[in-house]
Amino acid sequence: MLTLYTDTDTDITPAVAAEYGYKLISMPYSVDAKTIYPYVDFTEFDARTFYDMLRRGVLPTTSAISKERYLEYFEPELAAGNDILYVHFSRAMTVTFNAMDEAVAELRAKYPARRFEEIDTKGITTMSYAIVRAVGDQVKAGKTLDEVLAWAETEVDHYAMYFFADDLKFFRRSGRVSGLAATMGTLIGIRPIIYMSADGKMVSCGKEKGRVKAMEHLIGRVAELGDDIKHYRFYVGHTDAPELAKELGGMLQERFGADLAIEYVVCNPTAGSHAGPNGVAVCFHAKHR
Repeated sequence: MLTLYTDTDTDITPAVAAEYGYKLISMPYSVDAKTIYPYVDFTEFDARTFYDMLRRGVLPTTSAISKERYLEYFEPELAAGNDILYVHFSRAMTVTFNAMDEAVAELRAKYPARRFEEIDTKGITTMSYAIVRAVGDQVKAGKTLDEVLAWAETEVDHYAMYFFADDLKFFRRSGRVSGLAATMGTLIGIRPIIYMSADGKMVSCGKEKGRVKAMEHLIGRVAELGDDIKHYRFYVGHTDAPELAKELGGMLQERFGADLAIEYVVCNPTAGSHAGPNGVAVCFHAKHR
């Protein structure tokens, strides 16, 4: 049998994970020296309370998980005779996968008849969510492991995500966005437009003054790069900005048709610790990233 894994940095909730049979790997964040594991230390993510904490000036930190923790996740499945497919957020954004690689190497030696495969979404949050769901759909449709891996080889790079941050101090502190200059942009209303590159990194690709201009920029990217977008799930993600997300959704439906189906996704707390509140993202099937 095949056991599916994903992680909480993909925005997947336990309810959606259960829909596809995914097991969840919890990616931690820390507040006041206390480490918190999403959906282990709490059952439901209270986005408003979490992002209000950030609005008050609290800056959580994030950390990798250990080789031992990966062994605790994976070994029971391999010992039970199951193969594993792990669909995860971008390797290029973290060192946590170094510990995972050590664990997997040990497990492959111990269980040589079993397979451990992975799909790097080369994204995080809303983009990873879209790909995790698409992979789940493939498995539910009866595709074999090799067929799913072949699908991912070409399709992962056809998911694009563009977003803007409302307060640059979070990204400035984390240093996870390349090409991010305007460090005082928040004071003058400048919002950088950021996208997930083909190598799985967050890259600044423009800037706009004000939220409306920033949302118009995102819509322009969809118009430029969108590939049969009505045939695929369409996602608007946000860091506790539901009204802004709905506004963007309305603008997208006005541009591309009222029948454009949109799923709204709340950014998980671990990734949200780097993005900060009031950000909005759009993820869609694209010609390229």
